[in-house]
Amino acid sequence: MDFMKLSGSNRLFLFLVPLFLAFGLGVFYLSGRKALSIQSYGCCEPEENATGEFEEGEGEGIFANQRFEMDYDWINNYPAADLLALESRAVLGASSDERWIEIDLSEQTLYAHNGDAIDYQFLISGGKWAPTPTGEYRVWIKLKYTKMSGGNKEDHTYYYLPNVPYVQYFYKGYGLHGAYWHNNFGIPMSHGCVNLSIPDAEKLFYWTSPPVGRENKIAHASRVYPGTKIVIHD
Repeated sequence: MDFMKLSGSNRLFLFLVPLFLAFGLGVFYLSGRKALSIQSYGCCEPEENATGEFEEGEGEGIFANQRFEMDYDWINNYPAADLLALESRAVLGASSDERWIEIDLSEQTLYAHNGDAIDYQFLISGGKWAPTPTGEYRVWIKLKYTKMSGGNKEDHTYYYLPNVPYVQYFYKGYGLHGAYWHNNFGIPMSHGCVNLSIPDAEKLFYWTSPPVGRENKIAHASRVYPGTKIVIHD
């Protein structure tokens, strides 16, 4: 084909087609990368064989691509009697339990409602690198300890966090949990989960349903214990 014999409109068409193809491929590539990145946000879903047990030998963690040595001074192998008493009351009132959790993302604050009363009010850290999902959920699994990893090394959001304490998953890989890698509660700091100080996370862990008990490290929601309701809003 003689390019010079083509009309002006045809030459323009042949010139623009490669540009549009290149643009389309670029958009597809970037969208794919974004989708892959988003899939790694949240806390990452628990493994099928998760036990909630503490994993020995984990001496380092990584947060936002920054490596740090683990300090396990906060470990509490057995809950205090007052925390177990909270859980016992939840079990006794399981059929008519009025406990539910409200999370106000605009205030970065969690309210633990008990009927007309508020049992706890805690500062939290919601999503910074990905949004915390809003809506109404229920706790579907509780793990005393679990490993979390995700994010992306290229955009400096990678994390590897062993033995994250007092985890309560409420939606896919999103959950409430204690955070030992920062102390900036009241400011968004997470990949979509709800971070709490470890003492606050422990209290909430034994305040909610399903109950875990003194010796156990894991609990699943069931028909008898459907999991405490969580309402998250902006």
